[in-house]
Amino acid sequence: MPDVVFMVPVGLLVLSGCYMLVACFGTLKFGRMMRSARTARDTVGITVLKPLCGPERELAENLRSFCQQDYENFQIIFGVRNSDDPAGSIATEIINEFPDRDIELVIDDTVIGTNLKISNLANMYGVAKYELIVIADSDMRVDPDYLKTVAASFENADVGAATCLYSGSADHGAASRLGAMFINDWFLPSALIPTMFSELSFCFGATMAVRRELLDEFGGFEKLANVLADDYMLGNLVHRGGRKVALVPYIVENVVSERNLKSLFLHELRWARTIRSVQPGGYALSVITEALPISLITAVFLYFYDAPAWQCLGVVALAFGLRVLLHSSVYVTVRNGRLFSPWLIPLRDLFSFGVRVSSYFGSTVHWRDQVMTIDGKSRFQDTA
Repeated sequence: MPDVVFMVPVGLLVLSGCYMLVACFGTLKFGRMMRSARTARDTVGITVLKPLCGPERELAENLRSFCQQDYENFQIIFGVRNSDDPAGSIATEIINEFPDRDIELVIDDTVIGTNLKISNLANMYGVAKYELIVIADSDMRVDPDYLKTVAASFENADVGAATCLYSGSADHGAASRLGAMFINDWFLPSALIPTMFSELSFCFGATMAVRRELLDEFGGFEKLANVLADDYMLGNLVHRGGRKVALVPYIVENVVSERNLKSLFLHELRWARTIRSVQPGGYALSVITEALPISLITAVFLYFYDAPAWQCLGVVALAFGLRVLLHSSVYVTVRNGRLFSPWLIPLRDLFSFGVRVSSYFGSTVHWRDQVMTIDGKSRFQDTA
């Protein structure tokens, strides 16, 4: 029995090493795809929905990037739930800054379910003009070729929805830096790997683009009104309906603004529990992404099995080397010099492992001003 127990961390470490190498390959391959990506002509009309809530740092710059698109036929709709939301004032300033653009602000507090973001989108949808609906979170920032690249995916008639990966950039502070590093080193590679072996069946919140007729066909935003993982579910509904979900060869920039380590922990715990609720098996298997913590556990087992110190340290050094390799691969792919910080890997990985362990002890998540409980069907409700 002790030998069997010993083989568990060793086996996990081997799988983790294989994951790191595959993740490096997939990340670099996607970088090559982005550099050769084609863009579409301005033939399809696009409505961009931007749900807003609160005065996020750099919100004006994020919204401005969507108004500066090198695309002719598009509309932008900003949405807030009440008139005293500071985000509404920022949106109004942006509208005044771009008088030649088709931009509108919708203020509506109608609630159709527990997911207030979806209620906001449903309220905005009433003034949407075009056949392609693009939804992007408020903390995302894009380059002028964004809409052209997204639209190119829909030149394939089998594609019903398209989505983008995103990278993280920190606006200030250690917590934001660690948050950005989580997106780059964990989310981005782990999201790419399934696309290497199977069709994509869900979307990411950075960009959810969907054909309007399909959105109406499966019930519109009302179908997502009580779902926490609305991005996952929207893509899944399209996939289950027999249409493809395309991964756009484009990486959106997510500007991470975390006040402190507590807010970062609660944010990442929401991500973890959300993923666990929609993909429990996949989330459990994703423990192999925790290379450095697994190597430390393996080193402890080696020590108690009387292995020499150099073997114990060698296991940890190997895992750290693979993590630096993955970190560097992301840096090369995203091409953002501010992202390169391998000295933070030990802190980042131990923090991630703490979030993972905590994700199994409870179902409560914090989302802006809401405290929610996820049920077994990935739906959620207020705890109050």
